[in-house]
Amino acid sequence: MPPAATVTDRAAVAVDRATAALTRLRRARLLHPAGRSFAGEVVVWGTPGPPTGVPLLDDPGRFPATVRLSKGVPTPGAWPDVLGLAVRLHSDAGRPFDLLVSSSGAAPLLRNLPLPRRRFAGTYSTIMPFRAGRRRLFLAALADPESPDLGRSLPEVAAAARADAPRLVLAVASAVGPWRPFGQVALGDQLSAREDAALAFDPIGNLPPGLRAVGPIAWLREHTYRASQRTRGAVPQSGGSMGVTV
Repeated sequence: MPPAATVTDRAAVAVDRATAALTRLRRARLLHPAGRSFAGEVVVWGTPGPPTGVPLLDDPGRFPATVRLSKGVPTPGAWPDVLGLAVRLHSDAGRPFDLLVSSSGAAPLLRNLPLPRRRFAGTYSTIMPFRAGRRRLFLAALADPESPDLGRSLPEVAAAARADAPRLVLAVASAVGPWRPFGQVALGDQLSAREDAALAFDPIGNLPPGLRAVGPIAWLREHTYRASQRTRGAVPQSGGSMGVTV
């Protein structure tokens, strides 16, 4: 490997090496190792009010999806944790759209902070902002009051998916504006443990046209996710079901 020439290069090498070492020590994903994955479906209603300029968010559509709910540390059972939701939307455009969100607050000052909680139904935010043209956007998954409850533990999430089709509402907002619901994601059949282990999401590279990740969290995510995936032998396009089951 050639010597790093800049501070950014040296920081990237340090993050990559630390991530690889921790991934080897854990023998699993570095981030959110405990989770359950499901086949699913995303329905986009379209963005209410001014369009975002991202066709995948603004235009109505229906897409097969792969959905993973997870615990970040992970803490035992139903103990509080930073919960995670990953949605891979399979579109006809070729590259999928990977949306990764973490449990957070709904208010503007809290939507960029990961917050531990017990229940899997609640507000999940991208934490990091995106750019759509000149707009700065956050994406979120919000609790659906008409959906079956997801429970407080991963086994309860799996039981809820077997009993019905739990849903979360997808929404977009500016840094200080209210959440604007543009669609929903529903859980279907649970994937096997082997399929769950093979999943590898790319929240930086797998974005729809018109949307790009920005800021230091995006930089950190890019390096930690890719270094962890490389260490465990996964690639960002691996895993996921194209079947619609809900």
